Amino acid sequence: MNKKTSEQRPVFPFTSIVGQEEMKLSLILNVIDPKIGGVMIMGERGTGKSTIVRALVDLLPPITVVEGDPYNSDPYNPELMSDDVLEKINNKQELSIIKVKTPMVDLPLGATEDRVCGTIDIEKAISEGKKAFEPGLLAQANRGILYVDEVNLLDDHLVDVLLDSAASGWNTVEREGISICHPARFILIGSGNPEEGELRPQLLDRFGMHAQIKTLKEPNLRVKIVQQRELFEKNPKEFIEKYKEEQIKLTNKIINARELLKTINIKYELLEKISQICSSLNVDGLRGDMVTSRAAKALAAFENRTEVTPKDIYTIITLCLRHRLRKDPLDDIDNGLKVQECFKKVFSY
Repeated sequence: MNKKTSEQRPVFPFTSIVGQEEMKLSLILNVIDPKIGGVMIMGERGTGKSTIVRALVDLLPPITVVEGDPYNSDPYNPELMSDDVLEKINNKQELSIIKVKTPMVDLPLGATEDRVCGTIDIEKAISEGKKAFEPGLLAQANRGILYVDEVNLLDDHLVDVLLDSAASGWNTVEREGISICHPARFILIGSGNPEEGELRPQLLDRFGMHAQIKTLKEPNLRVKIVQQRELFEKNPKEFIEKYKEEQIKLTNKIINARELLKTINIKYELLEKISQICSSLNVDGLRGDMVTSRAAKALAAFENRTEVTPKDIYTIITLCLRHRLRKDPLDDIDNGLKVQECFKKVFSY
């Protein structure tokens, strides 16, 4: 059935997407190192935000799961297992192991907390003495991607729940003295239109990276995008086949970068300069320092190097810090430019 569905709904190839380099880089770095903390994508309507996110999932290698488990449990990692799977392993029960496509879950704007987190059937729990739990979207998203379009229109409390789960890797549901906990480790990707309002700074700060996308102005690039879309809609199979080699190359590059990530080194003086920039820009807390370091390492791994360079930091630092700066309504300088200016000053770049 999965195969049939994927044949019915062809996905626009990631490598065929024109422009929006900032967004593409942010997404790739997060799939290399999910601990970066997700991406918030802000841009006008019709800039291809959803298309790019859906195209990303098609690049990702399949994951190994326990068949029939609603949490996509990893059969080899207790941190990514449900209690049921852990119990079976402890009881030396044999597990049926299969490979599946990396999950991507779309969170609808009107979703309730129960739909997101899951529900406990109190009556069944009391009458049968079992923890009757109906998993929600966070369970489905475990080890995959959770995409929230128009996240800035979502209830703040729900955004908080998503960010908490994304940061801790666990989802806890408590009802009437009954508590259920399951793994919920996913990459959170939110997108929104700035015209409809920004997220509260406290929530925005908890996204690892912030990509801004704008409608392309160059007529030749706009024409190319229109042509690409027309070719895809006319003959999706042929269009996908045309980019197959590039897609495989990029997938292998991501797999290699994930392995290489463990060996990446970042010199102390570079870490010190990152902290100097964060301090100069009055960035609250240490999240900005940590995310910048992680993203720079992921970029070095993606480019098949084991050492972080100042250029790596320059490439990603705006994406990691621009949303953490306090907004001054009287300031006419874009926060991204502020970050770049501060970098150049500290690094004498």
